[in-house]
Formats: sequence, structure tokens, C-alpha cells
Amino acid sequence: MDQGTIKTLDLIRIRSNILRMRNNTESTDPLTSPVDACPLGERSPRLFNLLTLARQNLFRSADAVFSNELGYSGTQVVALFALKGEEGCQLKDLGRALQLKNSAVTGLVARMEENGLIVRGQSRQDARAGSLRLSSKGREVLAVALPLLDSLNTQLKQGFSEQELAIVARFLIHAGKLKFAQDQSNPSADAGAGP
Repeated sequence: MDQGTIKTLDLIRIRSNILRMRNNTESTDPLTSPVDACPLGERSPRLFNLLTLARQNLFRSADAVFSNELGYSGTQVVALFALKGEEGCQLKDLGRALQLKNSAVTGLVARMEENGLIVRGQSRQDARAGSLRLSSKGREVLAVALPLLDSLNTQLKQGFSEQELAIVARFLIHAGKLKFAQDQSNPSADAGAGP
């Protein structure tokens, strides 16, 4: 296969993955199997694609566990963990911690407040701003969620040595900090500014 054909197939796979994510459906494409994406033979791993598929699967699976066991979405549980570490933070701080846009974090906080997981108050630093605190119910949910999260992590690590997991962790930390070359050369991309 020539490079043009490979790039076209990659774009088709990415588009298919995006559509599957939007429609919450499973892949039926034999070309997206882990065997095809592995560096066995002449093909190199498609890391971006593998990370996307892994993230989608892990979030969907963890969300199902949290929803079934706790009655709350995975996003709400993750937000509780974030608030535990930043008790009294403002909405914008929670959004930054969860990497959510303002509109998304506003809706999330409204649902969490409606579910009795958090309490809004007045910020001690800025009387004009609100603060977010865990409610007693939120603390109870966190206490039950922690062993569930430990179980998910244990399942995720199965079949890997500590040395392999250290390499995976190093790679994921690297990926989490990475700014692609195009992002670095375009200062307006960081600022979100338009023309």
C-alpha cells in the first residue's frame, strides 16, 4: 500500500471512531482491531487512534460501573474527587481541573447540586463569586467510590509488570503535557483568540 492509501484509511478510521463515539456504537471494522494497530510486521502503532479508542472504552465502562453501583455518572464522581482536593473552589477552577468548558461545568454543577452531592456558597476570596463544597452525601458517595476506583485500577493493571506500568505511566504523562508543533507555532490557539 502506498502512503496516500494508508493516510486515507487512517482518516476513515478516525472519522468512523468519531461517529461511533457520537452514536455510542461498537466498532465492526476489522481494520481497527488491536492486532492491526500493533507494530507486528511493517505497520507501526497508530498511537493517537489507540489512545482515542482506549479513552472511549474506559470512560464508557467506568461510567457504567459508577452509574450502576452509585447511581451517579462517572463525570460527577470524578468531579467529587476534584472537589475533595479543592474544597471551596470556584466554578471556573473545577472546569479547569476537569478540562470542561464553562457551559459544561455549569450543567454538571447544577446536576450535582440537584442530586445533593455539593453545596454552593460564597467565596471567601471574592464576595462576588460562588464556591463549591462537598455535601455530606457527596462525602458518602466518595467513600463508596474510592474502593470502586481501586478495583478499576486493579483491573486495568492486570497482566502488566510494574516495569511495564511505569513505562505506560511515563508515556501517558508525556502525552498529557504534549503540545503538538502546530499548537506551539500558533499563539492564538492557546489564547482561543480568533482573527
